[in-house]
Amino acid sequence: MYNPYPVSGKCIPHTGNEILTISFNNRDAIGDNMDVARALMMVTVMCLASLSGCFGEDNPPKEISDDSLKVSPSVLPGGEWSVVTLKAETAMSVFVPYFVQDPGSMRAQNGTVFDLKDGESVSMNVLFPPRNSDIIFLIGDYGRENWPIRAPDVSWAAWADGRTEGSAAIMATENEDAGGEWKWIVPANESGGDVIVKSLETIRDQRTDLTEADGVGASAGWVNGRDVYEWVDFIADDTPCATCGPDGAVGYLDRWIGNANPSYEHAITYFEGVMQGYGLDRVEVHRFQWNTAWAVNICGYKDGSVYPDEWLIFGAHFDIAPPIAYTPGAEQGIPGYGTRHGAYDNAAGSSMVLSTAKVLAEFDARRTMVFCLWSSEEEGLWGSRSFANDLPDGVTVSNYLNLDMAGVNYPGDYALSVYLGPDGTGDVIDQPGMYYLAEWIGADALNLGYEIERGREAWLEDGESPLWGDIYEDTVAIYESPTARSDHDSFQNIGVATLGWNGLVDGYPCYHRECDTMETMIDYMGTDDSTGINNLVHSWDIVTWWAVYAFLHMDQTPVPNEL
Repeated sequence: MYNPYPVSGKCIPHTGNEILTISFNNRDAIGDNMDVARALMMVTVMCLASLSGCFGEDNPPKEISDDSLKVSPSVLPGGEWSVVTLKAETAMSVFVPYFVQDPGSMRAQNGTVFDLKDGESVSMNVLFPPRNSDIIFLIGDYGRENWPIRAPDVSWAAWADGRTEGSAAIMATENEDAGGEWKWIVPANESGGDVIVKSLETIRDQRTDLTEADGVGASAGWVNGRDVYEWVDFIADDTPCATCGPDGAVGYLDRWIGNANPSYEHAITYFEGVMQGYGLDRVEVHRFQWNTAWAVNICGYKDGSVYPDEWLIFGAHFDIAPPIAYTPGAEQGIPGYGTRHGAYDNAAGSSMVLSTAKVLAEFDARRTMVFCLWSSEEEGLWGSRSFANDLPDGVTVSNYLNLDMAGVNYPGDYALSVYLGPDGTGDVIDQPGMYYLAEWIGADALNLGYEIERGREAWLEDGESPLWGDIYEDTVAIYESPTARSDHDSFQNIGVATLGWNGLVDGYPCYHRECDTMETMIDYMGTDDSTGINNLVHSWDIVTWWAVYAFLHMDQTPVPNEL
């Protein structure tokens, strides 16, 4: 006979095969149906209550900890899109604060939240930061909506040390992409609250054929500074070559625009072919002329699949200061004209445009991405201005990113300038969205929190001009620029919020002069701690990654002009 009552505090299991019977000593009670019903009910209730209590004792809820989330691989690749698997050993929600590729839309998005039941797993294609040694995941109760996030000027690792101090909050919301499956994150009004932090190590791959002196630490990855270095070295290569073209050299040197300069036309043909080889949807050579002024730009297009008439543009001027209009006083350090190589101004920026176009061509973007090499910047921004003022009907520019003279700066002895605008006044930040985006990327993905803090202090004390000429070790300055001496001005004039990077300008002794060569840059970037080549590679690595991250952010959520 099956006994439904607990014995010694334990439950006797029911196999499902027994016949439940009840015996009464008083056979006269058999006829009392009401008493039988009461007895049966009491037996059932007592049995169920005892069973419930025993199940609770034998299977208590699993407590969530950082060990409850298993991550494979355990050491994660930095600076590469990589497949990573998360597995939950108890029910939980996980906030991934890095770029992931949604499996439905196949577009990159800035983070997501996964709700995982006990034993569930998910694999994701994720881009971990290229220039820091560890990453974190945030863990909370299953179905959690609100999460804390770091301040924009600190890294996730620094934030985790103080946990929720100074945190803002985000929430998980529905994916806004057609076909998108994974949650998006958006700002939240409620507090993010406490979380469990899981920290893991990242390691960035390095080339095996290079040494520390060659910049091996920034030699591999989705984009990297060594690739940019080799592009600049090639473009400014003055090794004699009688059969290589009108420059009489291996590189593409005399890139000044004017009177159908054969060297510039030769460069146009070559770099048009380079962009076509990247698999962009189309590459166009734009020719503009107004009276005697003219411009020729090379632009590659990756059509947006959601907002094709919103253009996100990344540009650098390819032309160099022409060998005319020499300015007296150059011997005394006054900038003059007459450069043949243009390594710093602006093979550097052009090379970063090419490197960025190559990798972003792999992605399905929401907005049309445009990669342009401008002409005639040295003559008054004619290339970019002609482009910006002659957009096709119905087309708008969502954001513009500019690269001009980056490389001779941090981690050498000079400041890296991160400039944004338009700027209305020097008294307040007129573009807080762009300012915080620049900080957000720089402080974590590039591990530059300390350098950004130094740059903020330098800017507040002296403003922009000293950063272009004086020595500022370990300094990265993010600021709204009251001047616009490069192609970003063309887009600010049509109401577009812009972001750009450069380094030493007026303090560079070969600015707009014949000695603007790769050899000069290497010599100028040498420090007591590192070679000029190593510093150049890392400088270009920082700026190129900054630009790529900004592109991914702006494709998902453009930054508005707040003036």
